[in-house]
Amino acid sequence: MVLYTILEEGLAILLYSEKYLDPITSDIKETKIWKVEKSKEFTHGIKYRLVYIHKNKRIIGYDNERAKGDHKHYGSKEIKYEFIDLNKLMEDFEKDVKKLRRTLYGSKEN
Repeated sequence: MVLYTILEEGLAILLYSEKYLDPITSDIKETKIWKVEKSKEFTHGIKYRLVYIHKNKRIIGYDNERAKGDHKHYGSKEIKYEFIDLNKLMEDFEKDVKKLRRTLYGSKEN
């Protein structure tokens, strides 16, 4: 099934969507990736939102909002992110999530 989202200036095709709720900690990890028309705001033709939520607060987030470009969030900090490709994006996000979970839950976390 192909899902479409209407953005301000056109359509976005949902390429990937995953939401995971940790049954023990209630933490949420959610990933959404859309194909969009290349533009000044979306130079690589991809719109994405990856987020890790702990105790109902976004702790880690990667996205490319209009006018802000590619960036990531660590708590209240916002840092520019260099988008290379989707594989690298997912790898970087997963690496940050694993590091955070080790900090939150101890060194035995994967």
